[in-house]
Amino acid sequence: MATILIITDRADDLATVDHVLATRHRLRVAASLQQALQFTADAPRPDLVLLDAPMAAIDRRPFLDRLRQCAASAATPIIVISSGEGADEASWLEQGADDYLQRPLRPATVAARVGIQLELQSARARLLDQDRSLTAEVARRLADNLLIQDAGIRALARLAEVRDPETGNHLRRTQRYVRILAEELSGHPRFAAFLTRQNTELLAKSAPLHDIGKVGIRDEILLKPGRLTAEEREIMKAHSLLGFQAIQQAEQDSEQPVDFLRMAKEITRSHHERWDGSGYPDGLAGDAIPIAARLMALADVFDALIAARIYKCPLPFEQAGRIIREGRGSHFDPDIVDAFTAREADFIAIAREHARASLAVAGERVAAAVEPPAAGREPGRCP
Repeated sequence: MATILIITDRADDLATVDHVLATRHRLRVAASLQQALQFTADAPRPDLVLLDAPMAAIDRRPFLDRLRQCAASAATPIIVISSGEGADEASWLEQGADDYLQRPLRPATVAARVGIQLELQSARARLLDQDRSLTAEVARRLADNLLIQDAGIRALARLAEVRDPETGNHLRRTQRYVRILAEELSGHPRFAAFLTRQNTELLAKSAPLHDIGKVGIRDEILLKPGRLTAEEREIMKAHSLLGFQAIQQAEQDSEQPVDFLRMAKEITRSHHERWDGSGYPDGLAGDAIPIAARLMALADVFDALIAARIYKCPLPFEQAGRIIREGRGSHFDPDIVDAFTAREADFIAIAREHARASLAVAGERVAAAVEPPAAGREPGRCP
């Protein structure tokens, strides 16, 4: 049962409408515009309005707009009742009325026009519900796809972690370092066009894959308890290309382009390139190095400096920061080093946070691997 608001002070109109509609709909009658606006604000709000034209002849469109603002919805149909000629009908329709009834009112015409408008209103409501349902379903499927995608990334990253347990902590820390650098540089003229919110999310998502190529490095080299020989170092360097090739193959196997794989390829292949062109595997220099890889390069080196390895002791945060700044314009993009300097405290906070988490799980030995040597500790010796 629809609620119909009739705005009129004409007894003959009311009698006709009551005769035709009262048995099928809920009728409310307003004898003035002020009363009509009050009725539209009270429940039940009208699903359709019948308006006596002379009562709103001066401010047609503003009044129609006010009616719809207070009615059940902005699409509430308004049918104007008038004794005017054809020009009057055209004028009302142009001003926003949905239909027009000519006096004297004919019961069959009133019933038909009201029925049509209510059915149209119902159809619009159904379409709106369907649109909302479709939007919700698309959002749900997108969320499911993102969850599957994220799970796949974590699974790939953990392949490297299985080979070297310290790699897992490294991946998590560097992911956060990269996000901080991206946020700091998002308004920089050189980086703003690339470091959009979407690309920053893709960057953070892709970052844990930067060392996935280490899965292809033999254990005797990957886990060697000492410095690598020149030959072994060249083999280790191959991890950047191995990772790139694996991700490239995954991209080729995909039925459609996957943005994070594109960025993951850039990071995996080029995060060991240097600003001055002395890095590997391609000897890229300056802006020829992808931005994502330049950000990862700094995050990767900082974390390597402060982390304990089987072949080295960790450096204090202050010394690691100094080494990063010394690499400004040679190893690293100068502006990225400046961003690191601006957010160095955040880098240190992340390192300490992971140290505390490791301490809770594995005891003081793991915590000492990322904390700077205490005062009085012999330089160059691990605790």
